[in-house]
Amino acid sequence: MESLKTPFKGILKDVKGRSACYKEDWVGALCSGIRILAPTTYIFFASTLPVVAFGEQLSRETGGTLGTVETLASTAICGIIHSIFGGQPLLILGVAEPTIIMYSYLYSFSKGRPGLGQKLYLAWSAWVCVWTAILLCLLAIFNACNIISRFTRVAGELFGMLITVLFIQEAIKGLVSEFSIPKGEDNKLEELQFPWLYTNGLLAIIFAFGVLLTALKTRNARSWRYGTGWLRAFTADYGVSLMVLFWTALSYTVPHKVPSTVPRRLVSPLPWDPKSLYHWIVVKDMGKVPLEYIFAAIVPAVMIAGLYFFDHSVASQLAQQKEFNLKKPSAYHYDILLLGIMTLVCGLLGLPPSNGVLPQSPMHTKSLAVLKTQLIRKKMVKSAKECILKQASSSEIYGRMQAVFIEMDASPTVNKELENLKEAVMKSDDGGDGKQKFDPEKHIDPHLPVRVNEQRMSNLLQSFLVGVSVCALPIIKMIPTSVLWGYFAYMAIDSLPGNQFWERMLLLLITPGRRYKVLESAHVSFVEMVPFKVIATFTIMQFFYLLLCFGVTWIPIAGILFPLPFFVLISIRQHILPKVFCPAHLQELDAAEYDEIAGAPKRSHSLRMDGEQQEADDSDDEDDFYDAEILDEMTTHRGELKFRSTLSFKEDRPQHDF
Repeated sequence: MESLKTPFKGILKDVKGRSACYKEDWVGALCSGIRILAPTTYIFFASTLPVVAFGEQLSRETGGTLGTVETLASTAICGIIHSIFGGQPLLILGVAEPTIIMYSYLYSFSKGRPGLGQKLYLAWSAWVCVWTAILLCLLAIFNACNIISRFTRVAGELFGMLITVLFIQEAIKGLVSEFSIPKGEDNKLEELQFPWLYTNGLLAIIFAFGVLLTALKTRNARSWRYGTGWLRAFTADYGVSLMVLFWTALSYTVPHKVPSTVPRRLVSPLPWDPKSLYHWIVVKDMGKVPLEYIFAAIVPAVMIAGLYFFDHSVASQLAQQKEFNLKKPSAYHYDILLLGIMTLVCGLLGLPPSNGVLPQSPMHTKSLAVLKTQLIRKKMVKSAKECILKQASSSEIYGRMQAVFIEMDASPTVNKELENLKEAVMKSDDGGDGKQKFDPEKHIDPHLPVRVNEQRMSNLLQSFLVGVSVCALPIIKMIPTSVLWGYFAYMAIDSLPGNQFWERMLLLLITPGRRYKVLESAHVSFVEMVPFKVIATFTIMQFFYLLLCFGVTWIPIAGILFPLPFFVLISIRQHILPKVFCPAHLQELDAAEYDEIAGAPKRSHSLRMDGEQQEADDSDDEDDFYDAEILDEMTTHRGELKFRSTLSFKEDRPQHDF
């Protein structure tokens, strides 16, 4: 209630905090030079492909009223606005699956109403956006972001699992549709006869599974044994995009006797076509919407506002996790206010609004962490080598590196953060063989604190590139629809690792006699600290709640209320679950952080013959690691940083029969 008595308090605090470092946001990007292009292109491809896929889905669900042009335009406009005026420029905006779902329900509702119909669908959607914008602004004004802490893991992961299920559903529906005649097509055409329909469907299955399997393989390229570190990093960062290009190119290798419409490709009007130009002037039709429907728009607006508030805040949280060591303040209240303004702009332009997206937002922060670490590392290695050439003492080497670090990133906790690096340097004073001497090329990386290049330029440039890609739609239309169905399946499967709800469901499938296998590898802390029966009860409860949420999406008109169960779940978590589960167990199962425990040691299985010298740990060979490779091991696919504890089976941890 205190928040309601002090309106604008949060917004003013955010504006004051971010305005003090606004100039530095741009200067930091300029100091990075051409290196800023690496994270820019990386996040551009990570943002554009989902938006194109969602555009195709939206076109199918709205009868072509909205499509890829509109989703790309919205992502570009909102991204540019947020990168310039936003409070947290690391946050990536885009049209996401929840928006597609809501706009699909709005279309279904409009089409069945005589007072609206397909003609006034966009005009009525604009009124929904007007009410949504008002509600978001009110939430920001009255400091609603103070309740962000109540968005716990149980709600966030359940929402993520629902989106995963919907992705799989869309991929399956898309593949099934490849065997049928598209709506509005002449079924007498040769390419729509059974033999070619069957051929199109089989090719669709090949391309979809080809994209899925190769994308999943390249996603984990950093852990490959083969290739250089640079090649593995490049494949991991851009492999998914390259696989989409590869399978698109492969689709053009079909024999010439096959009709040109096999396989099917994206169908979207060009940006300059009359059908694409109407939505820009949809505001002139808003007055034609009957008054009762204008006020009825409040109902979906409440759902969308709550959904955006939840989704945007969670994405912003993960983009600025405390483990990233960000130095600039957050701006939750101000960003929700700006989101309301952008929602209004999109609605008046006839575009589906954009909001903070996952996993692109933490991916963006992580890519900038790699960039900043590379810049600091380069200067520290250079200074250390200069000191070594001058035969300086270990304390002098460390002192020089510390000075370089402070020069590039002054922090009040710098001495504590560099303790491990200091210890590694000082070991060379102990004498011993040469293999214990400090090597800056090898020993700096593991002990360098995470630092992020907090700036606005990468977000601005990638949003601008998304806008440019609207003009490249004739090229984008060359992508087969089956490739997008494979990409939907990839997005679904790729989001599962790191989701503890999914990991607990898999745990239930393991027989009691083989559960020890879980403890031999890195595992989440609740596996050791919570009894198996409690884990099973909690997971089954969460699974049935997921079925409830998924069932709501199938209700023809009331499906627009699908965010409602998630708002109810927040209240259930606060008031009911603490009475059902032990607080200590609930804290582990619904932990705010991804706490991971190292696996129990196993017997080593050496590939060497007896008598050969074992020197794996002390080898002089340089390990071909890149900063991104280290950060990949530290984060889940959702972009959440892991907390790795080396304690396992210790007396100071409560143990339960597993």
